Amino acid sequence: MGSLRTTATSFVPVAPLTIPSSCSLSRRVFHFSSKRLVPAFAFKPINNNHHPLPLKIKPKEFSSVTNPKNYPNPNPALLDTRQLEILKLKLKELGIDIDDCAPGMEHRLLCPMCKGGDSEEMSLSLYIEHDGLSAVWMCFRAKCGWKGSTKTLADSKTLQSSLKEFSKIKAIREITEESLGLQPLCDELRGYFAERMIKAETLQKNRVMQKRNGSEVAIAFTYWRKGKLVNCKYRDITKRFWQEKDTEKVFYGLDDIEEGSDIIIVEGEMDKLSMEEAGFYNCVSVPDGAPAVVSKKDVPPEEQDIKYQYLWNCKEYLKKASRIILATDGDPPGQALAEELARRVGRERCWRVRWPKKNEVDHFKDANEVLMYLGPVALREVIDNAELYPIRGLFNFRDYFDEIDAYYHRTLGDEFGVPTGWKALNELYNVVPGELSIVTGVPNSGKSEWIDALLCNINERVGWKFALCSMENKVREHARKLLEKHIKKPFFEASYGGSAERITVEEFEQGKKWLSDTFSLIRCENDSLPSIRWVLDLAKAAVLRHGVRGLVIDPYNELDHQRPVSQTETEYVSQMLTMVKRFAQHHACHVWFVAHPRQLHNWVGDPPNLYDISGSAHFINKCDNGIVIHRNRDPEAGPIDRVQVCVRKVRNKVAGTIGDAYLSYDRYVKHASYGVTNATFVSSKLLVHTWTSIDH
Repeated sequence: MGSLRTTATSFVPVAPLTIPSSCSLSRRVFHFSSKRLVPAFAFKPINNNHHPLPLKIKPKEFSSVTNPKNYPNPNPALLDTRQLEILKLKLKELGIDIDDCAPGMEHRLLCPMCKGGDSEEMSLSLYIEHDGLSAVWMCFRAKCGWKGSTKTLADSKTLQSSLKEFSKIKAIREITEESLGLQPLCDELRGYFAERMIKAETLQKNRVMQKRNGSEVAIAFTYWRKGKLVNCKYRDITKRFWQEKDTEKVFYGLDDIEEGSDIIIVEGEMDKLSMEEAGFYNCVSVPDGAPAVVSKKDVPPEEQDIKYQYLWNCKEYLKKASRIILATDGDPPGQALAEELARRVGRERCWRVRWPKKNEVDHFKDANEVLMYLGPVALREVIDNAELYPIRGLFNFRDYFDEIDAYYHRTLGDEFGVPTGWKALNELYNVVPGELSIVTGVPNSGKSEWIDALLCNINERVGWKFALCSMENKVREHARKLLEKHIKKPFFEASYGGSAERITVEEFEQGKKWLSDTFSLIRCENDSLPSIRWVLDLAKAAVLRHGVRGLVIDPYNELDHQRPVSQTETEYVSQMLTMVKRFAQHHACHVWFVAHPRQLHNWVGDPPNLYDISGSAHFINKCDNGIVIHRNRDPEAGPIDRVQVCVRKVRNKVAGTIGDAYLSYDRYVKHASYGVTNATFVSSKLLVHTWTSIDH
């Protein structure tokens, strides 16, 4: 039925080998073209001149379709031959030829999608309705799974109902070793297993046999339930697999886990036998191999979960287990199989293995490889060291020990945050990657100008890059302000610059390169307002493409804040800020979010607080840092060239604390460079100046 995903079997190139008469095979000549991997341990010496034979049986010998007694015969009175011809034409367009297929029966055909895989298995089950008006089909290969239906009339049955009816009429065949013509393994096949480190006693216990077809022989893995043969799967030396049709799908080795509280699930019969060589008898193998990828859909109901029907057929065995160890192959399909199994049996019960390294780059792929190269003791250690299967969202501190160690030893480099460039402020506020800073203040206090100066300081000190979503600034105006802060000269020869020399052409060209290298712009060029999701999606692209470490969203009220009628503004702001914080944390990007305070009645000139922000108290509840930028406007109350930076919330006590810092203006630029306590600042209302810390 389903075809297994296989791994390359490796043998030493040998001269053509004639099959001896002791195996009762015709004298045919075979040879190999791949290299044999030498096992690390052997239970008995292996004759180097004794090589396993490439014995095989053609899968087609087991693909003929029989008509079980309970299949209803088509009623000629119900059959519309004209409609049946239309159905045949439709199916032919899909690559399905039903010329020899009768209605009311199941037929096994070659799947036009996967061509039956390497074994050319007849894996497509087709059922034609009794009246010849519709057909339903499904490929039972794990890597394919193509299914569908077609019909000649609009009122024919749907795919789902047809599939249910199809599943009802399928009959389970009764099989025995005698009816299948199974025989004990010949010497050549026992030698093949010896090369794979599987002893004769293990083969006998698991009733591994052979199937002969003329001069060709295949390995027969027999599947048993409560001592009764229910299925048989065949394998030739070239690793082609096929199974008896219309048999029950169960785990290989099912009777070995009947009373087990711990169960090991592997991907292939050879791995099941390898586990026994390491002393684990509570092991089963899946019958149909691994899927290419994990399905993006929810797990279907039991009756529709065709690919994993063996799992549901054995559920009474699995429900007794308190621990299920998933020892599937280490490649992507093998890991996909582990995830599909865990989804069905419950991740909380599952453990997984980590296959050891083969070299600096590669890992061993499965249990048999570990047994061959490292021996049974190493395989046992792999199982003994199985780890809990990860559950999304559920962790242990040990999962983060590497990160915690780096934090303790300060090897990350940003544990205390990046200094602002102003000595007085560094004692209160430092910029930590992955945090959210809310910046507020009454209009014309210099919020945006202060953030621009802060970005220039950080870039000069540690080389960070930034994304700017500054919706109140024209691009050319914003470029001017940033260049003046970076070069520390006025952009124009104008009154705001006093007698200071203007930026030269050479400095201007260098500054343009600095702008290009340092900043990414997020701008909505049409008439619509950008949403926060739109901004964060572009910021993510800037992080991944340009290595951005900081994002400025300025201001909140310029975003599109449409929300459902049933959602309050408080709920909306909470949800929005959660999105912003997750972005910051996931991308180690510091976010500055500028939010204006609501209209302040009877305001007397004092700094507002974070609870005054228009919209919701969640601005202070959700942020990591809350900063108020305030400028004195009353000459009698103090200097009007002084800016008060009020740090009102700091969640990370390592990086700062609550308090106020003051920055004063140098109205004219007199020097080309300044110490780390100074920063160039430009305001539309003031002359070119630098901000200097005032230490108290």
